[in-house]
Amino acid sequence: MGKISTSSYRRVSDHFEPDLVEDPAEQKKRRGHLEQIDYTIFAANQAVIAKTIHHVGIEDFQNLALSASKARSAWVDAAMSAARSRSPLTAEEVARLQLLRSAYDELSEAYEAMRRMVERGYLQFHKTLPNKG
Repeated sequence: MGKISTSSYRRVSDHFEPDLVEDPAEQKKRRGHLEQIDYTIFAANQAVIAKTIHHVGIEDFQNLALSASKARSAWVDAAMSAARSRSPLTAEEVARLQLLRSAYDELSEAYEAMRRMVERGYLQFHKTLPNKG
């Protein structure tokens, strides 16, 4: 299994990768099929995402980054507060920390997903968003 590293996490690809030695014509044929599959997936992603999100701008990235930063800050602040008490954490404190960490993780993942959508051409990026008035 291949690993794809991004700035915040690793994704594992479960694509089958044969270790075959085959003739060049067969390799070319297989690459053609894989390119067709990849393009089909690209077109599906582009069509669905364009209908849902349409486009994003720098403000969208900034807002998502600020939300993730606030969530991380709240999570670490809660952990530091719990540690200052020098008492064992209660079940409620642990649950709160898990909830705060989960919020941060989800926002971070959403940021990475939005960035990948732009990078792969699924989602249009506009430097400035058109007026919505």
